[in-house]
Amino acid sequence: MPRFYCSTPLSIGLALDLPAGAARHVQVLRMQPEMTITLFDGQGGEYDAMIERMGKSSVTVQVTTHHPIEREASLAVHLALGVPANERMDWLVEKATELGVASIQPLMTERGVLRLSGERAEKKQAHWQAIAHAACEQSGRNRVPHIHTIKTLGGYLAAQKIAAQKDTCHIILSLQTNSTILVQAMRSKACETVYVLSGAEGGLSATEESKALAAGYEPVTLGNRVLRAETAAIAALVTVITG
Repeated sequence: MPRFYCSTPLSIGLALDLPAGAARHVQVLRMQPEMTITLFDGQGGEYDAMIERMGKSSVTVQVTTHHPIEREASLAVHLALGVPANERMDWLVEKATELGVASIQPLMTERGVLRLSGERAEKKQAHWQAIAHAACEQSGRNRVPHIHTIKTLGGYLAAQKIAAQKDTCHIILSLQTNSTILVQAMRSKACETVYVLSGAEGGLSATEESKALAAGYEPVTLGNRVLRAETAAIAALVTVITG
């Protein structure tokens, strides 16, 4: 059954016009009145909705049934990373969403090439959030990860209160020789929430990594090979989420 994200809060009996993208998709699929689709609003569970009317560019549906289905990871994993170049961030947001990430914090770092602020930053955030919506539609997730506004690493670290958080792990992907292998680090902890910090191309600078370690992050490694920024972040998510 086709699945669509809807920003409007859903409830049984609600009649609404589908968002433009979803309406176009329904029309492309040549669906007809009285056919059923699945909607979710990101707040939990999913809904059956019956098509009531097909217009030229609009589709009206009525929400009929709620299913309290969740397909979330057992851990809440929050990814903060230096934004990789070109379209790699788009790919990363899509795959991280499919894997079950709880949120993504894009970072401007010393070695990263992306520098955004103001309206440009807001447009990028909206673009990445739309990718997360589409990835949830495809993967069956009913809770949409939040893509935060891009920040500097310093601003991100300053906003966290690591020492006050219980049952929470903070790890940083590091090339330091004393880093713990990520699998071993996770097996030695009992974490319900995990914050993963990773750099852009070339990793974090020595100064940035020192600041993260001073803030309470633990250095971990994925092995003795140097991975691309987007590969490292996805590999870390897989390791943490699947255990």
